[in-house]
Amino acid sequence: MTRRHINIPVFIPHLGCPNMCVFCDQRTITGTRTELETVRETVDRCVGTSSGREAEIAFFGGSFTGIGEELMVSLLDLAKEYADRGLVSGIRMSTRPDYIDPHIVSVLRRYPVSQVELGIQSMDEDVLRACRRGHSPRDTERAVKLLREGGLSVGGQMMIGLPGSRPESEKECARFIADNCDSARIYPTVVFRDTELARMTERGEYDPLSVDDAVIRSADVLEILTGSGTECLRIGLCDSENLHSSAYLAGPNHPALGELVYGEIYYRIISAQLREKGISGCGAEISVPDRHMSKAVGLNGSNRKRIAGEFGLKSIRFRVDPGAPPYRVSVKKIDIGGN
Repeated sequence: MTRRHINIPVFIPHLGCPNMCVFCDQRTITGTRTELETVRETVDRCVGTSSGREAEIAFFGGSFTGIGEELMVSLLDLAKEYADRGLVSGIRMSTRPDYIDPHIVSVLRRYPVSQVELGIQSMDEDVLRACRRGHSPRDTERAVKLLREGGLSVGGQMMIGLPGSRPESEKECARFIADNCDSARIYPTVVFRDTELARMTERGEYDPLSVDDAVIRSADVLEILTGSGTECLRIGLCDSENLHSSAYLAGPNHPALGELVYGEIYYRIISAQLREKGISGCGAEISVPDRHMSKAVGLNGSNRKRIAGEFGLKSIRFRVDPGAPPYRVSVKKIDIGGN
């Protein structure tokens, strides 16, 4: 039986980061500061509920490799205890590109680090500057190269709809991640109160993305990632990250944003095949990969309805193709009388 993977999240809000990007208030989106003495308690509690699942201790929320070597090593030592006992499969962390150097890489190599996730956000110099990100695309290129040369797996986190960002610059970032990283996360920009981005929004200097725009632009970059075989670990913030609290101000806030994006991908694939085969005004059978049925049909059947209306289909039958890899779809015309 396939074991399911989980992260045991240990949040270190804003620790190690001297910057305050316009979109960021880590103290808000990750809750209260985690006291170091509670880390073991957190891991013990989660390990006790992870039966049948591969678990990794994940240091998220801040810039892990910038928190100071003494603290970083103490956390890595703690995590390694669980890995040595076979209770977790490894350690992952998020950090900034400018907090990776040869010494940091040498430290990380001493531990069972599964992956280092870099907050790339954009590969557009102007966008990074507008966001007050504090690093450049060259820093990102250098960090990826150092991690790769050190034998470490790299994940790339990117954002959609940042100030000054355009669909083409987002695709360029996705191409960089596809060419250089092992996994990706896509975060459409959400505006939280008490951030500079909130003030920019209130002054009319920034227009938050709608849910529809976020879905289209996220699907554009997801196509690039999936086309290269790069795994996308997540689309959008977790529900727990204050999306439903008073901290949220504006932007693409939807409880199933990722499902909408995957649905858009399948809509594009299915529509292209229907057009290519000239199928319209009749019935259609659509075979999709196992475990991707809900994505292909669309949230609440949205793809079924959308495709039927666009192509005048009198009947749509979705079938599972058990041997198909993700995103492989087969479409054929069917006799209406057979339904």
